Amino acid sequence: MAEAKRVTPGPLPISQRLKTVCVAMMVVGLVTFAIMLMHDRDRAWHDYLAAYFYFFTIAIGGLFFTAVQHLTKAGWSVNVRRFCESFAAYLPVAAVGGLVLLFGAHSLYEWFDKAKVASDELLSHKSGYLNPTFFVIRMILFFGMWMFFANKLLGFSLKQDQTGDESLTVKTVPWSIAFLLTFALSFSLFGVDMLMSLQPHWFSTIFGVYLFGGLFQSTIAAMILLIQYCQKKGLLVGYVDENHMHDLGKFLFAFTVFWAYIAYSQYMLIWYANLPEETIFFLPRVTGPWTIVSLSLLLFKFVVPFLALLSRRAKRDPNLLKAVAILILIMQYVDLHWIIFPNLNDKEVLLGLPEILIWAGFGGAFLFVVTRFLSRHPIVPLKDPRIQESLHHHVVY
Repeated sequence: MAEAKRVTPGPLPISQRLKTVCVAMMVVGLVTFAIMLMHDRDRAWHDYLAAYFYFFTIAIGGLFFTAVQHLTKAGWSVNVRRFCESFAAYLPVAAVGGLVLLFGAHSLYEWFDKAKVASDELLSHKSGYLNPTFFVIRMILFFGMWMFFANKLLGFSLKQDQTGDESLTVKTVPWSIAFLLTFALSFSLFGVDMLMSLQPHWFSTIFGVYLFGGLFQSTIAAMILLIQYCQKKGLLVGYVDENHMHDLGKFLFAFTVFWAYIAYSQYMLIWYANLPEETIFFLPRVTGPWTIVSLSLLLFKFVVPFLALLSRRAKRDPNLLKAVAILILIMQYVDLHWIIFPNLNDKEVLLGLPEILIWAGFGGAFLFVVTRFLSRHPIVPLKDPRIQESLHHHVVY
């Protein structure tokens, strides 16, 4: 794109209408959750967990993407990096949401019931790890570490906006290495704590990787939609073009395949071994009403996105890329719902208005935090020393 057409981007202007929509979504979600607590407490907390974990994964996914770009010293992504940084700004809210979740832990986790633990040999055996006190300690520890690294990496980036100090870019590398090593273990354990322990008699050593596949896939999809929104507002002219979107499309395509590979690996190994302690997870999901949900994941989280993004042209088509990103974000919630809700009711697919409205409440909070972050800082890190590489980025394959 010609230099003359380039418009220097500043912070994202936030309209009063957008703020009102975010607040309205939060209020509707909160009211719905309160009503559900009075009528069906267990379902309310399962709804809460699904929506909470959904937006948490995008937040921590944003920090993961940021760290990977610093570690690999990537230049192409400089002009889109601020958007994933904005996702990480949601982590403090997610930390508070995790503490709120503790009030509903008895409705979610049977190992919170001392009587059940005492009467169950396997739960007693696992009680050294699965116990309320250690659960809270791990949650505080994990969020403490994640927010510490977010403060460091985002702090370096925002400080560079003001000072232009190129040494700050160098400093991000060791901190990114430390975060990625921490993330690999902490996110897997957090996934076990939040989701896998809903069915504490089940065993799977690949579950954390499965969750990571969905995390990265949905994070890239969310980035694509947010960037396209800013492009529509004319805020990224000359800074983000079809070449940047092409690379994000390649990431989306790659992790669509990665998620499917991990999902297949987990299912195939459990099916082949046919061990009761492993098949108890899949049996209710491949029989009865949940079968259609399982098939929808295969079709709409893998087959359709895979075929849609297969060509080079598709990754450079903004409308197609937008449609696939929306589909993936929808199916990410369906995936989490499929993991969580059969533990509550394996005879009926509970996916209706309460689930949608509570999800919308968390969505309003997430959008409010993300747009607030972008409204306070330039949406492109203009003083990053690698920005010239991003400005002249071209994809030839």
